[in-house]
Amino acid sequence: MDPEKSSGARPVSLEEAPGRLVAQRTLFAGTSPVANEELYAVVEKGGSTRDRFALSLHAGAKAHTNTFFGRFPASYWQRWTAVTEVTVSVRVLATTSCRVLLVASDIGGHRRIVAATTAEGEGTITLGSTLDQFLDGGALWLEFEALDAEVTFDRIEWSVEATAAPRPLAIAICTFNRADDCANTVAALASDTRVVERLSAVYVVDQGTDPVEERALFRSVVPAFGDRLHYVRQPNLGGAGGFTRGLFEASASGDDTDVILMDDDILCEPEAVLRLGAFANCTSAPALVGAEMLFLYSPNYLLANAERVDLTNLRRGLATDKFSAHSHNVLKSVPERRVDTQYNGWWSCLIPAEAVRRVALPLPVFFQWDDVEYGLRCGRAGIPTVTLPGAAVWHADFYWKDVDGFAHYFSTRNGLVTAALDPGFAPSALVKNLSRDITRSIVSLQYGLAHTQLRAIEGFLDGPAGLADGGQEALATVNSERKRFPETVTQRASALPVVPIRRADPPPKPAFEDAVLAKRVVTQARERLEPGPVSVSFEDAQWWHVGRFAHVFVTDASQSGVRERKFDRDLAAEMTGRLLGVMKRFRAEAPAVAEAFRREFPQLTSRENWARLYEK
Repeated sequence: MDPEKSSGARPVSLEEAPGRLVAQRTLFAGTSPVANEELYAVVEKGGSTRDRFALSLHAGAKAHTNTFFGRFPASYWQRWTAVTEVTVSVRVLATTSCRVLLVASDIGGHRRIVAATTAEGEGTITLGSTLDQFLDGGALWLEFEALDAEVTFDRIEWSVEATAAPRPLAIAICTFNRADDCANTVAALASDTRVVERLSAVYVVDQGTDPVEERALFRSVVPAFGDRLHYVRQPNLGGAGGFTRGLFEASASGDDTDVILMDDDILCEPEAVLRLGAFANCTSAPALVGAEMLFLYSPNYLLANAERVDLTNLRRGLATDKFSAHSHNVLKSVPERRVDTQYNGWWSCLIPAEAVRRVALPLPVFFQWDDVEYGLRCGRAGIPTVTLPGAAVWHADFYWKDVDGFAHYFSTRNGLVTAALDPGFAPSALVKNLSRDITRSIVSLQYGLAHTQLRAIEGFLDGPAGLADGGQEALATVNSERKRFPETVTQRASALPVVPIRRADPPPKPAFEDAVLAKRVVTQARERLEPGPVSVSFEDAQWWHVGRFAHVFVTDASQSGVRERKFDRDLAAEMTGRLLGVMKRFRAEAPAVAEAFRREFPQLTSRENWARLYEK
């Protein structure tokens, strides 16, 4: 190694530098074939071979890590931590010379070289950058070139000054009858020695009837964690109850254990654990630190890098500003702008110990909106949420799940609870928007969905008492009542008669949507519908289109079959009448119900309440 040929580099091994914290490692491949290698590093010229931690370039070859997983999110480190510089160390295995560049970008993606070195022979080089020119956006990455012969680059680590000892870090995985998925997730964590060493505890909270502990894969990886893996069986209290169990156990000792809440059915990138933990260890003040979500079925696409909610219409996953990325192909480009988020989904999200001490535990709402409510609650208490670029897992695409399911009960009820706890609770706006949503369900011949929505509003109006059992009674009731409605059941497409496909016209302009909705209501009331039957694809199954027909076969969002919808005058009248009555009641009672939730909130989120639920 020839230091005389270096610019902005110093030949010091990371292991020899005391007081450093590894913020992330540079990887060159994922743990699964699903993960495209170019999410990690791109070889732009020449031949190469790679494994997870090493890249070998043939003579004349070039590569870079200006990729989704390869970049160091400098903007986020500058904004949210007191860290002022970052150092990256690279072990070089070569018989001749090679070039390594440390490169930065800005909000426009403009490339600038921060440091460079031309190295000869074997050894470890380091390159460094200050973190003082990235506030609005930008990142750092490496570029490699093998000049005269094959060169291998490995053991690449990005480190920052350690201002404090690493805090204890635990993982809580909640599962319900996804034993194989859960075993795979635990195995992925166990496959990375550095991750295993970093964790103080792993809680696998099993609420199902198909135990994870009976899977051979799970049993084979348990020894990797020793007595740090805690397998917990409990009643089915939904995701809220499962994730909270991890927080409940980890906070019992009163120490500063941060907990990463992790879904059971993700494709896990173990590196996310190290990146979330390191970032949380360095934030200037406590913060929830969330991983990004990539689509499992479209693995090069990012769900979002920031999300917000609108509590006047119970919408989640909205853009935070014009620069937030949604359903974005990260192979084509990686977002440069730093964007702020209101919350992060619990596919993987770190909850700092201070959050539990300051705002208590999550609400016992079974599932849906528990992550949103907790993120908003923490935000009101001065604990922000940061969605950290480059820390990510893959999760099943949400648009493959049909909205007409029992989950919609919990989505609507829990969204209302979340809205009620917010200082800006707006019952009048909710009456207007919920009435519109439910009318669209009725017009779409989805009487079971309308019933589910109405029952959810009634569940909210039941007040805090409706959360007393953690959601088990509500789950059983909704599933039982939905059996009354045949369109809630998916049928095999091969059993259908031959019917024409009807494509949707363009949607009405926003200013005319309510007028078109009223027209569909009148048309149905007069039974002046096209008789059908017709077939409508999922993408065309919009209320303004389906509402024209008396008999429709609609593709389910899962693409596994179809739902048969039929106009039913009596059901339409029943749901419309119930809608009027429920909304009248909501308008009158919602303020008092909101006050009841606020009053009972300390008890609902207390350790004592959760202990009672876990003892059942």
